[in-house]
Amino acid sequence: MSIISFLKRFWLNIKSLFDSFPSSIKTAVHIGVTVTESVKLFVDSPLADALTAIIPGNIDDTIKQALRKELPTILINLKLADDCGQFRDAQQITKCAIQTLQNLDSSIKSSYLHNLSVLIAQLASDSKLSWSDGVCIVEWYYQQRYKKA
Repeated sequence: MSIISFLKRFWLNIKSLFDSFPSSIKTAVHIGVTVTESVKLFVDSPLADALTAIIPGNIDDTIKQALRKELPTILINLKLADDCGQFRDAQQITKCAIQTLQNLDSSIKSSYLHNLSVLIAQLASDSKLSWSDGVCIVEWYYQQRYKKA
């Protein structure tokens, strides 16, 4: 079996797994990828509310509030806020961590963005998405649905 046919079969299996998930998990994966893309494209502005700018306005208010509360903690736990010790405000920590992320080497940045997507999807799914499923599903969703949209 060639590597290309192996990968095609692998992606089909991931698609089948994704299709079997309840809609709440599919939505959580979408939120994880969407928020992470917003983090990647965030442009700092003194007037911008970082959390409002990166969290889509069309998601459930409960998930939105959980993201506003937990996203700074996720960024701290990923060690992206290590140089942000002077800040105590969630907005400032988030902006500082995003700036740190944006300054990383591209291969390292991709790894952090992927981890961030999985953690956000887990948060949005109320921890119903496991880490191992999230790693595969988020990558598949990003490559096969999000980028192709």
